[in-house]
Amino acid sequence: MRERFWELPLADLSAAEWEALCDGCGKCCLNKIEYDDDGSVDFTRVACRLLDGESCRCSSYPNRHDFVPDCVVLTPAKLKEIAWWLPATCAYRLRAEGKPLYDWHHLISGDPESIHRAGASVRGWTVSELAVTEDDWDQYVIEDLS
Repeated sequence: MRERFWELPLADLSAAEWEALCDGCGKCCLNKIEYDDDGSVDFTRVACRLLDGESCRCSSYPNRHDFVPDCVVLTPAKLKEIAWWLPATCAYRLRAEGKPLYDWHHLISGDPESIHRAGASVRGWTVSELAVTEDDWDQYVIEDLS
């Protein structure tokens, strides 16, 4: 990968560079409640069945669509339409907005654990969707993903 590739325009990144940009927070794997009446969305701490709550990574990333067919494939082209549900700390969203990565991002710190030490990941506070019925997701609503 190129040196400081994360500072390049997102459309110029190779597939490997795009994947490496992920900060590993796990926040995009949290389930959301969308209300039909007004289109508003609440974020929950109910995580996708494939999220590993310790590593904050997908436990079956290459095969995730076999288990979660509606899992979103994030691409530079798709980013503009779905950035609103990505957390404000997300590396993809930050770079799309022309902002720098946080110091705790592994590409800056050189340490994939720095995001967890900074408290910027979901490590330790999610519950699997396999343990909660969708009717009860409203009991797990969270206010802020920052």
